[in-house]
Amino acid sequence: MISTTAAATQHTLQTENLSVYYGNTLAVKNVFLDIPKNQITALIGPSGCGKSTVLRCFNRMNDLVPSARIEGNVLFHGTNLYDKRVDPVMVRRQIGMVFQKPNPFPKSIYENITFGAKINGYKGNLDELVERSLKRAALWDEVKDKLKASGLSLSGGQQQRLCIARTIAIDPEVILMDEPCSALDPISTLRVEELMNELKEQYTIVIVTHNMQQASRVSDKTAFFNAEATEKGGKVGFLVEYDETIRIFTDPREEKTRDYVSGRFG
Repeated sequence: MISTTAAATQHTLQTENLSVYYGNTLAVKNVFLDIPKNQITALIGPSGCGKSTVLRCFNRMNDLVPSARIEGNVLFHGTNLYDKRVDPVMVRRQIGMVFQKPNPFPKSIYENITFGAKINGYKGNLDELVERSLKRAALWDEVKDKLKASGLSLSGGQQQRLCIARTIAIDPEVILMDEPCSALDPISTLRVEELMNELKEQYTIVIVTHNMQQASRVSDKTAFFNAEATEKGGKVGFLVEYDETIRIFTDPREEKTRDYVSGRFG
């Protein structure tokens, strides 16, 4: 069970000197982040700089990689998510995730929404849950007359919103999004971005994106990651700068940030 402690702040999630290893290989090092409640935080940077690795630490998805281990702390309202007393299944109920490629279950639209709720022992009215979740994901009007149709029959953008609705249905507090628009066309991307701005009234959102324009459009805060070469020929990711999005894109403190957002490298 995850509980709120006296150490909790206005920040929903925090990392304290977080480093992540795969086996003996250091993937990302010494990350300090404070994720504010009911805002959108974007993680940007070139490929291989640790953005998705850090994102997966927030709901312990890295636990599914046998060689992965972390050092430092990841806090949710002041509780260390990696404390041995914390159930990772409970973590993933409260901190949901939407992946890069839409991945509806090969089930009906209705069953996609109710599947997780049933597993988690939901006792309420399932019809109301489906309608509420699809409305929050701005999909209800498009699918309300075909709830028995397969989720796989929807367009790519609709599938991604279905996945968001499926995440919302288990009533998380945080929604993690790992490049949620990279497989979508511009119109679908815009709809998902509009949806994110609507959802932040009720949820804390953390998004990984390679699209700097998207980060500047949708996020309140932005963390810029980069990577440096190691002696063994690999590279390790690290946090360069974290600030209000407008500051990152118009007046960053670090030269590396300025070079990246201006397109000089990356």
